[in-house]
Amino acid sequence: MYHRFLVSLGALSVLLAAPILAQNSSGVPRTPDGHPDLQGTWTNATITPLERPAALAGKATLTDAEARPLEAKSVDELAEYDGKSEGPLLTATGSAGTGGYNALFIDRGSEFARVNGVKRTSLIIDPSDGKVPRLSADAGRRLALSYTGGSFDGVKDRPLSERCLIGFGSTSGPPMLPVLYNNNYQIVETPDHVLILVEMVHDARIIRMHAKHASPEVRQWLGDSVGHWEGDTLVVDTTNFTDKTRFRGSTENLHVVERFTRTDAGTILYQATIDDPAAFAQPWTIEYPFLATRGPIYEYACHEGNYSLTDILGGARKKEAETAR
Repeated sequence: MYHRFLVSLGALSVLLAAPILAQNSSGVPRTPDGHPDLQGTWTNATITPLERPAALAGKATLTDAEARPLEAKSVDELAEYDGKSEGPLLTATGSAGTGGYNALFIDRGSEFARVNGVKRTSLIIDPSDGKVPRLSADAGRRLALSYTGGSFDGVKDRPLSERCLIGFGSTSGPPMLPVLYNNNYQIVETPDHVLILVEMVHDARIIRMHAKHASPEVRQWLGDSVGHWEGDTLVVDTTNFTDKTRFRGSTENLHVVERFTRTDAGTILYQATIDDPAAFAQPWTIEYPFLATRGPIYEYACHEGNYSLTDILGGARKKEAETAR
């Protein structure tokens, strides 16, 4: 009888403990106010491109077996062109003919982004073809101008990233995109604010929780970000951009809605919807994981030993003098 009592008591203990185990089974830590704790150091480095390559048209995901040779090819190409001024990656990043980065400097990851157990062939998930929607004519001109850098008349005419004011490639966002290197972020979370410290050019995004957007007259390079919780997802709404950031040809009326969902102890699923009717034929959405990584984030001394602006403007003046002659 006593034995049966102990067995019944043990079974009751298991039943009582079950909800507690289920509640903590995801391994997602929480802050004292009950929200998922997004704090820590994270990386979004991945070789998954923003847009789906033509060779993978119609194929949104890859199995591990399908991804493995493509990932190996990416690693081999980087090693093959290490330190050279030629190569597909260096050409795409504008370094061809000028002396490329060496492999040690590049840190874009070595795998495709994995979501829901499968690897993605593009960061864009909507539209379903994995492509940026059709640009307006004006957006196309703005995008082309961003590639050439615009005027060479003075320092203030050069792009913000070239002047070490914000990171290139929208690494600081919003939306926050993986780039060639320095893809690390540190998140600090309080009930009233969320801070995202970006490794590239030490940008700092401050998200004001449960707030209203600033007046339309107040414009910022990274926009005005306000956040709120929808269940366990942090939703960040950003407007009030300047006309200088120009994300892929966008206007100052760009509107970005980001969603941060911590799915387990080592992953934040990041999703962002980009909307600007004056630039894009329709809103479009990107999605990929931020993975926990070791810190700390070190200082990014962008201007240290950087003679590019002097050389760029000096070269322009020399070309003008030669043309005048």
